[in-house]
Amino acid sequence: MNQASPYSDTGMSQQPIPLEVCEKRLSCSRMELIRIYECLCDATRLRILNLLTQGPLCVCHIQDILGEPQVKISKHLGYLKNHGVVEARREGNWRIYRMVTRPSRELKTNLACLQDCASEEPPFRRDLARLRRLQARGDDLALACCAKPIASKAKMR
Repeated sequence: MNQASPYSDTGMSQQPIPLEVCEKRLSCSRMELIRIYECLCDATRLRILNLLTQGPLCVCHIQDILGEPQVKISKHLGYLKNHGVVEARREGNWRIYRMVTRPSRELKTNLACLQDCASEEPPFRRDLARLRRLQARGDDLALACCAKPIASKAKMR
């Protein structure tokens, strides 16, 4: 029985992939991982990502949940957006953020790991509990800043 070459494109071909193609793929994958790990190396960004895995949120909601200044939250969200991990839409004076709609395989894997780890860590559990309380309040004062439910599905950029 013939075994597929570990160097093949689909795992089915017996022809090796040219070295230049392998190096390019490895380089792209490596750069993707570096980009992701740069985003994951900060505790505030990890907490933000953990919240955004639950759905879109306004900057003010993230600020309220994390208890951090708006400028710090906005700076981290800008970093995540510039690195292609989150996307945003403007709603009046506010920005609503969510995870990218088409995450790479590497990003999906790392976010799944984050969610597994976060379920065990008290700061992440507290953040999710605060998010649930905020969501339970619905359209009252908790949402007055942007006057839209935090689970809004409007088009993101």
